[in-house]
Amino acid sequence: MSEKKQRFLTVAPFKCTWNEDLRFREAGRGCIAFEAFAQNDVTLVFREQVGSHNYHYKMDNSPNYTIILGSHRNRRLKIEVNGQTVVDIAGVGLCCSSSFQSYWISIYDGLISIGEGRYPFQNMVGQWLDSKPNFSVQYIGLSSWDKHVGYKNITILPLTQHHTSLWSQVGCKEYQVESGKEFAILDINNDGLGKWELPNFLESWDFSDVMFIVGAERKIVPAHNVILNAYGDFSTNSSSENVINLPATTYPVLHALLEYIYSGKTKVVESQFDSLRDLSVQFQVLSLIKRCNEISDRFKTERKLFDSGMKVEILSSTCEVQQSGLFPLEEPAVVGKLKRFLANGEHSDVNIYVEGHGLVARSHKLILSMWSTPFAKMFTGGMVESKSADVTFRDVSSEAFVAMLHFMYSGELEIEKDKMDSLIIPLMLLADQFEIIFLQQECCKCLLECISEDTVCPILVAIASLPSCKVVEETCKRKISMHFDYCTTASTDFVQLDEATFRDILQHVDMTVTSEEKVLDAILIWSMQASEICGWLAVDELLNSLTPEELFGNRLPSFDNLLPLVRFPLMPSHLLEKLEKSKLGDHILIFGQLVKEAVQHCSAGSKLIGKDQNLRCQHRRSSFKELQYMCDGDNNGVIYFSGTSYGEHQWINPVLSKKIAVTASSPTCRYTDPKALVSRLYQHTSFAGPRIEDGRSWTWWMVDVGQDHQLMCNYYTFRHDGSTNFPRSWAFQGSMDGENWTNLRVHENDHTVCRPGQFASWPVLGPNSLLPFRFFRIILAAPTSGESNNWNLCVCFIELYGYFH
Repeated sequence: MSEKKQRFLTVAPFKCTWNEDLRFREAGRGCIAFEAFAQNDVTLVFREQVGSHNYHYKMDNSPNYTIILGSHRNRRLKIEVNGQTVVDIAGVGLCCSSSFQSYWISIYDGLISIGEGRYPFQNMVGQWLDSKPNFSVQYIGLSSWDKHVGYKNITILPLTQHHTSLWSQVGCKEYQVESGKEFAILDINNDGLGKWELPNFLESWDFSDVMFIVGAERKIVPAHNVILNAYGDFSTNSSSENVINLPATTYPVLHALLEYIYSGKTKVVESQFDSLRDLSVQFQVLSLIKRCNEISDRFKTERKLFDSGMKVEILSSTCEVQQSGLFPLEEPAVVGKLKRFLANGEHSDVNIYVEGHGLVARSHKLILSMWSTPFAKMFTGGMVESKSADVTFRDVSSEAFVAMLHFMYSGELEIEKDKMDSLIIPLMLLADQFEIIFLQQECCKCLLECISEDTVCPILVAIASLPSCKVVEETCKRKISMHFDYCTTASTDFVQLDEATFRDILQHVDMTVTSEEKVLDAILIWSMQASEICGWLAVDELLNSLTPEELFGNRLPSFDNLLPLVRFPLMPSHLLEKLEKSKLGDHILIFGQLVKEAVQHCSAGSKLIGKDQNLRCQHRRSSFKELQYMCDGDNNGVIYFSGTSYGEHQWINPVLSKKIAVTASSPTCRYTDPKALVSRLYQHTSFAGPRIEDGRSWTWWMVDVGQDHQLMCNYYTFRHDGSTNFPRSWAFQGSMDGENWTNLRVHENDHTVCRPGQFASWPVLGPNSLLPFRFFRIILAAPTSGESNNWNLCVCFIELYGYFH
């Protein structure tokens, strides 16, 4: 594991690293995702051929794109084309950091997109479209200006027209690089993605509800009202609202108009250009009118555009990258019309019902089919729904179904915040059922934002079987493993997990638990599918009246399979002696064997015999050290432990040694001294003064246990100074970022502190004592008992206890 983390490419100043395999699969189209560590700039060069390692990109005379993250001493984002700066933005894409940061850069027919983060097409920081694109750039050089740059986890991804869909597919696994390689070319299968795209419905009879009769030959051309009227005004005054007669228009001109609407681009020769512009004016296709006018202006100065009867390409300025990825002319006005059509049922050809709710929408088969292959097969495969104007869905949430339809018409997830928690999982299930990959992507993003210690188990239970949610699933597993005590104590939601998922959590590399007894308790609760939290002693008592088969039911084999994951040799000897005499050991063979082996190991100091002997004796990588409260002012707390450099040498004030940091609501001064608060000496006058924030007074002392440390706090102590301003209402809080705080214990009208210089200590009870935090503070909620300066928090000593990492 450590070797993998240390393997990366280092690029020296004024150098450029090239490799024959570091290339896009298709020239002019591809995406590179990577991690970089830099003190200044991160620079990538995109060329038509492999470059030399011995010159800097500034000396490159061949055609190239150069993207510089952190130019001008880490202050700007720059894009250069053949050495000429075309983009120079201040304060965007900066890359200087103390660790590796993730970035991605994509090129698609001259459209350059740049973003931060591990997943392409998320967190975009810049985008630029080359009016004269280089379609031949293919090779990628990793470069630097004047500082060494480290690159790792380099992945090359192919791009299709709908490349935003890659997020859901790439996200199914981390960027795994084969052993010995610094980068990988990811083979992503996009088969079938384009089958139901809008261009494929050009002049198709599938779902058509209007037809043009064009030219003297009266050629019939099918089309779709919902698409035509989204991009223009195709209302007709003919006797039949489904027929549009164009006797004076030739078929090539109509074809060019429809091709532009359905695909975002078309080509015409000079003799057809004016007719096409007139037809676009007739039907108010505003985007095409604008493009034709622009070309006409160029025609006046560049006559060669139409020389020799060559066709002129008309390309929509918005067709390169789309929010939803389906509509070639995705403009606000178009989206607005589509949403209006859904709301009022205009041009609809299918009524959608949800059982138990009734009619939820008058929709359009074409729109639904473009988003969803199951919908397309339903409406075109000879099923009952293909011939009916009414479709009924059962066992679905009507609200989630409506939210899905709104997404299919707008490309945006429009859910009110107060409904997000209740709708996001049903919506995710619908997105998976109907294979709407863009909606799956948006739901995954929302789920990642919703994950907390309290929601992680229900989310994991709901999405564990969905292949499209692998990123969310792995995030949930890691979240549970890192907060194992809390997630298996605050509620019994985890018992709904299947055996494979629960096993993955128990074996997770980031497993964090305060004791192996907690692991045993969790396995017992899961195996019993208990509705209440209980320990092994309670389970042992149940075996007085129940057999193991009755107690564990169909999960008894799973219990036997999971027990070896408990690292019994790490348990204290007194606990092992109790387990050895327990009914669990008497009634369950493997339990007795594992405990007996652990007792022998502890007593003899010998190694276990068996397949997993080393693993079961190895302390978990993220295990916490227990620092237990014994008495007021003892030497067992976190602050004292930090002062000894975590047990390495004699005690030194941890603020002076910079092991911890202490801050107050008021500025540091003689009587507001951070180092005095954690010293072992009594300070007669020591207080934090009030600070006005948001029009209210706040007074607090805050302790930061360190960037690489966390504490599950189950006890805390403070000592009052020599004043008579005694606190009565305050809160003890924890935080991971110093901004968002969780109450660990709230004191209201507490008269414990009643004399100067007094120590006082309190336990932290409940599930929050099992949440790890980096920052802790005591904050006044009301004035103290003093007659003056009663917003001063007079504390001269503080200590924290619990499980420290």
